Amino acid sequence: MLDIRLHRFGEGQGVTGVALLAESHISIHSWPEHRYAALDFFLCGGLHDIEAALQVMAEALGAGEVRTHSVARGYGVSEPV
Repeated sequence: MLDIRLHRFGEGQGVTGVALLAESHISIHSWPEHRYAALDFFLCGGLHDIEAALQVMAEALGAGEVRTHSVARGYGVSEPV
């Protein structure tokens, strides 16, 4: 991990943050008053397990429901997945 930047909006309010990884990043935007968080996992290279990363974050946040949307990006990608 290269760096983590977080902005807290105050007591009982949400957070916006990004974890800068060597070839990737993970970002979060949360609205605790709505019991909602949006995360973006941008993972490059062949040595990652996005499902495991999502599971760790969902457990840490105490998620009752998880919805995902995947977009294939990069060289040689012709259509979204």
